[in-house]
Amino acid sequence: MNNKKFLAAVVGLGMVTLSACGSSSSSASEGNGSKTVTLVSHDSWAVSKNVLADFEKKSGYKVKVLEDGDAGQAVNKAILTKDNPQGDVFFGVDNTLLSRALDNGLFQSYEAKGADGIKAEYRVDQDKHRVTPIDTGDICVNYDKAWFSEHKLAPPTSYDDLIKPAYKNLLVTENAATSSPGLGFLLGSAAKYGDDSWQDYWKKLKANGLKVVDGWEQAYNEEFSGSAGGKKAKADRPLVVSYASSPPAEVIYADPKPTTAPTGVAQGTCFRQIEYAGLLSNAKNTKGGKAFLDFLLTKEFQQDMPLNMFVYPVVEGARVPAEFTQYGPQAKDPETMDPAKIADNRDDWVKSWTSLVLK
Repeated sequence: MNNKKFLAAVVGLGMVTLSACGSSSSSASEGNGSKTVTLVSHDSWAVSKNVLADFEKKSGYKVKVLEDGDAGQAVNKAILTKDNPQGDVFFGVDNTLLSRALDNGLFQSYEAKGADGIKAEYRVDQDKHRVTPIDTGDICVNYDKAWFSEHKLAPPTSYDDLIKPAYKNLLVTENAATSSPGLGFLLGSAAKYGDDSWQDYWKKLKANGLKVVDGWEQAYNEEFSGSAGGKKAKADRPLVVSYASSPPAEVIYADPKPTTAPTGVAQGTCFRQIEYAGLLSNAKNTKGGKAFLDFLLTKEFQQDMPLNMFVYPVVEGARVPAEFTQYGPQAKDPETMDPAKIADNRDDWVKSWTSLVLK
């Protein structure tokens, strides 16, 4: 679920992010009795300092984090290094890439404590417990409220709306081959229109002036006129593929805070994304890794996530901030897709998408 979080350089976030210090060999040499547990993740991992400190105090483990680029890059690197992994736990593989990780033997089996509290709709791999669901979010088209008001145009509400002439040259999306939200938007369209018709949809979207950029940060903070970064960049696209949780972030980190979110969500364009963590195969500190996975399912961490990583918890009873309920509620009827279908079609769909849209 990479690139959706609001980085400190972009919105002045006061969150704690931990980057790698030293080489991966230090973790490898510490053995299973090590008091350091190493987390490998994408660049958007974040946790409150006091929450992490509480885990370290209670468990006796120190946490080191290795951030390896966006979600796709991080997963691919973890697969390439699986025989001598960089760390003990991997966080950040989502349902769009899950089969790639599982098919390549990235994780070993472990059922985390508290797993019985995970909401049923987010559970997968129940026979082997190679991954643990940690968070969820919706990839959706966001719109710039002020732009649509000024132009006296109703914002789009559905996939179908986006190919109408009224919305020509307004949408920017991310490359489905390099970006997690870009891939999610592609999968959402495939779920909506089916195996035989999604390509025709993208042909129409391209003909309607679609702009494609490499990743979320560029799309949201440089091309989208509704974001704080986009306003500074004088961006001219009032529609962007982002997340349902983007509007509350625009409110929370604005100074002064607006009474309403400056951006909205086209609810009929959403695709449900689920993010997982797992104990890496050949992890050196399996005991520490298991303790850390247990920690990720605690209410303390689950309730800390929304305002740090702008995602929803997956554990029953975990509280969601009022700002999420008010400004960024989960989609009521998002598109979804079985991980097995994603596994069977993802690579072919991305190749087809690249030929249709980028060439």
